[in-house]
Amino acid sequence: MAKLDVKILIVDDEQHHADVLAEALETVSSDIVAVYTAQDAISEIQNNSYDIVVTDLNLGSDINGMDVLDKAKQVNPQTQVILITAYATIETCKEAIRRGAFDYLVKPIDIDQLREMIAEAGKKFSTAKPKKPATIKGLKFNGVIGQDPAIKSMFNVLKRVSPTNLPVVIEGESGTGKELLARAIHDNSLRKAKPFKPINCAGLTESLLESELFGHAKGAFTGAANERKGLFEIANNGTLFLDEIGDMPLNMQAKLLRVLEDGVVLPVGSEKSISVDVRIISATNHDLAKLIEQKKFRQDLYFRIKAVSVTAVPLRNRTQDIEPLIDFFIEQANDEIATDIKGISPTALRILEGHHWPGNIRQLKNCIKTMVVMCERNILDVQDIPIDIHQPIQLSGQSSQTKTQLGGLKLDELEKQAIAETLSKVDGNREKAAKILGIGERTLYRKIKEYNL
Repeated sequence: MAKLDVKILIVDDEQHHADVLAEALETVSSDIVAVYTAQDAISEIQNNSYDIVVTDLNLGSDINGMDVLDKAKQVNPQTQVILITAYATIETCKEAIRRGAFDYLVKPIDIDQLREMIAEAGKKFSTAKPKKPATIKGLKFNGVIGQDPAIKSMFNVLKRVSPTNLPVVIEGESGTGKELLARAIHDNSLRKAKPFKPINCAGLTESLLESELFGHAKGAFTGAANERKGLFEIANNGTLFLDEIGDMPLNMQAKLLRVLEDGVVLPVGSEKSISVDVRIISATNHDLAKLIEQKKFRQDLYFRIKAVSVTAVPLRNRTQDIEPLIDFFIEQANDEIATDIKGISPTALRILEGHHWPGNIRQLKNCIKTMVVMCERNILDVQDIPIDIHQPIQLSGQSSQTKTQLGGLKLDELEKQAIAETLSKVDGNREKAAKILGIGERTLYRKIKEYNL
């Protein structure tokens, strides 16, 4: 593992443990400081800049690891904090994550696991640092990149909607960057200095979703050892992003509607209501109108959250953006992995532009990162493309598992097959096919007639 350019603080009231950890982590970073009291940890955080803090939860004083976490986040919100504890309850772990911890480990410590965790934390810190302006072709709207006419049209809507308080629904397939669009709306709004809080409505049970959104009082249910603020209260005067709202249970939809209509939340188990002012941005990969017909989504909630809607365009419908996105993801991967890839070959680019991308932008990003990791030169090329993205051309009639034996075939047969396969990949779009094949559209049209395709 290559060393990270990060400064690490180790906090443990047992000096031997702190020193052992510091020595073990020298393979990760050359800049490590160990302290043995909570007071020294607070002093170090206040007077020095640390990228990562690894602290024991129990520090043998009135100040514990949670306090160190709070101070680190107060001094620099980008500092990544890892908590170490001899025992971990679900409530303690959830509280640590809620207060901004990167992750936690339970003793006895697995050093390899800690190294991997620090490496991931280091990557997160590096991506949070301001970057030099990217020399990216095309438009940028707070991290959303595009030059395709479809994306330009969406940008125009975003620019008009962002400064308002109108609720927005972002529709689109998985992987199209719906949360990125929501953040762009928030960052261009009058609420940009206030919190942006996302939550995935599909990833939580109804009771947990209610607690996460509205908060709960101490003793409201088993395990509720402390009072907890909900995301509505935390995001007050800011923006709440409800991802996959189409998967929200109907009972929760009713409770959410009441909050949106009244501007008041009632934490679970509490009798004290709280007034909130939160802008709602929702996202879904479902057709909400169809869910309404199926009685799975409330029509009154639909009208409440959908003052404006935008559609995150699937990548296959914005092929002009594949090249600028590849440039952007190469730059991101270079920063994250400490590589120096200069670009991508024309042939590899044409192959990627011709792929269907069922996983959309997320899949393209992962593909480019994999290519950067595997590349042994400074230019990405065909041999770096993952096998699931680029399969050898197959002759008509062969099974998907049978690879073409190219030797002995006539050149015109190879050309015919290449054109046929490419047209099939792009659903018959001649403009896209010509670009992938590297020929003019008129030439392609002539070849199609010649080969009777």
